[in-house]
Amino acid sequence: MKTWIAEIKTSLLATAALAILLCGVYPLAVSLAGRGLFPGRADGSLLVRGGQVVGSSLIGRSFEGPRYFHSRPSAAGAGYDGAASGGTNLGPLSKALSEAVFRRAAEYRAENGLPAGTLIPADAVTSSASGLDPHISPANAGMQAARVARARGLEESFVRARVMAFTQGRDLGVLGEPRVNVLLLNLDLDGKGNAGR
Repeated sequence: MKTWIAEIKTSLLATAALAILLCGVYPLAVSLAGRGLFPGRADGSLLVRGGQVVGSSLIGRSFEGPRYFHSRPSAAGAGYDGAASGGTNLGPLSKALSEAVFRRAAEYRAENGLPAGTLIPADAVTSSASGLDPHISPANAGMQAARVARARGLEESFVRARVMAFTQGRDLGVLGEPRVNVLLLNLDLDGKGNAGR
């Protein structure tokens, strides 16, 4: 009987010790290290303008109207909903995917004043695996530059230069593809006014 009670006591103490260590000490240490070494990233890479949070550089968001570069389509809920992150799970033979891509391509061409049959970058008509991707390809941004310049009353060369300024290269020089963060680019253009005229 004493052995059985001793084993239960040992089990409860081990459970309590592990709970304190793994649910308290470890998360606190990781949080403090993250805030100390990467303060902006540990808080979600939030972007603040005029004392108000306008978004995160890590999560895409929807932009409406011709003045803005548009993000890639999102399959996360109503669009860029972190709680509904995920892809469509539609395969390459899916009729729904095919119809969505053709519809988005037609809308993209019409919105940007492109002739029918113009090849559209894949990221302009397909959603990312997470549905939260904040980046578009430089080719996608380049096709939108003329529309954004017209809508803002800016020189197209100025807008294209801003796209180049916000184009990030491959990570470590070899990983991933060059990309443009849409939120950072749009915020930059909002701050420029008519400076490019």
